Amino acid sequence: MSKKEQPIIVGLDIGTTKVVAIAGRKNEFGKLEVLGFGRAESAGVSHGVVLNIEQCIRSIEQAIEKCLQSNPNLEVKEVYVGIAGQHIKSLQTRGDRVRVKVEEEISKEDIDLLVRDQYKTYIPAGDQIIDIIPQEFTVDSTSYVIDPIGMSGVKIGANFHIITGDRNAIRNIKRCVDKANLNTRDLVLQPLASAAAVMNEEDLEAGVAIVDIGGGTTDMAVFYDGILKHTAVIPYAGVNITNDIRNGLGVLRAQAEQMKVQFGTALADEANANAYITIPGLRGLPPKEISVKNLAHIIQARMQEILDYVVYHLKQVDLDKRLYGGIILTGGGAQLKHIIQLTEYITGLGARIGYPNEHLAGGHADQLMNPMYATCIGLILRGYHDFENGRMRFVGEGGNYIHIPEEQAETIVEAKEETAQPMITEEENEAMQHKNRKRNENLKRLFDGLKGKFMRIFEEVEDEEIE
Repeated sequence: MSKKEQPIIVGLDIGTTKVVAIAGRKNEFGKLEVLGFGRAESAGVSHGVVLNIEQCIRSIEQAIEKCLQSNPNLEVKEVYVGIAGQHIKSLQTRGDRVRVKVEEEISKEDIDLLVRDQYKTYIPAGDQIIDIIPQEFTVDSTSYVIDPIGMSGVKIGANFHIITGDRNAIRNIKRCVDKANLNTRDLVLQPLASAAAVMNEEDLEAGVAIVDIGGGTTDMAVFYDGILKHTAVIPYAGVNITNDIRNGLGVLRAQAEQMKVQFGTALADEANANAYITIPGLRGLPPKEISVKNLAHIIQARMQEILDYVVYHLKQVDLDKRLYGGIILTGGGAQLKHIIQLTEYITGLGARIGYPNEHLAGGHADQLMNPMYATCIGLILRGYHDFENGRMRFVGEGGNYIHIPEEQAETIVEAKEETAQPMITEEENEAMQHKNRKRNENLKRLFDGLKGKFMRIFEEVEDEEIE
């Protein structure tokens, strides 16, 4: 498919510390070319929940404005929005259904009825079922059926992963996007967007836990046997580490953040006991000497608490010893020094940093090859999944577009100087196309379990329809 036919999709990641907007379009090799990038400080959001609508709207507008400044020819009207927050919860349940027309083969309608039954699951008042993801099915006495459609059987059942969230908290996120004069294409769970950006086919098969350490929350998505087994939102992350430093060392918030980023390490044993940081005194007070070792002890204590939660959630689904792909750390918090060693020590599993590089075309600035942008890249991938699977039409609908002719609309984000590319042989082209197909299959498996039910909670649905 030519560039002209490919839509421009914009991911909008509204976090506690930053709002990021990235506009991307796939090239002929299935890689994302970044056409615009904008980042703004986030205000009005705490632990993924909007507390001040006006401040949040301003942050979104600033991020979009910077995205447009990076490419003046770009116009942004529609976005895919990431959603997290401490109100997002998940639970496992089991459902069975005896079929009426047993002489007929199992159809998609049977599966839909089974899923529909799960809306009767008890959840706390004020919460809303956002998505119901079937895991392995059973047909009569046959267990671990991946896809029962076309089989014969009297009784079908399945284990389900149910994601819930506070209805009003989700509405507030969408309201902020609407008031920033943007149309929300869909809301996507942030840990799943991050997973799409940093996982490959081997990870999905081996079993991995994606741990996205953001500013306000740490998001988790656990995969095993190619299936999403568990999601969780841990209400501790980068902001809590900064607050601990601020309170423990008696410094300003900005100083605490700078020390964390510049001198922080997640492993106190690795910190230099003889190193000190000098903080200017306030209003004539003498400068303060801060021990790098003390700083590391504060950071390690909070990181251990976050990783203890990770282990707890893995034990919930009996996967604390069976994830052969280990833990993939992503998000801004994954940039802490020695975090891999601490993670391996606490969890007993292998760990690595997840970068969104695999899906990006070459020549992008180093700043985008950063785990903190994994969610935003994943949102664009979700948009392409919907487009390529016919769930949504983009082209010719007055969505995001570039005003100049396509041949001039090259990647805009600051890039390294690219030399002339050598001619690609037919075998190399076929290998690239094969890799692209495998990548798309991987994303399809990841996203297909989700039916885009975030958006249905904004539609007028009669109560009995979801009872």
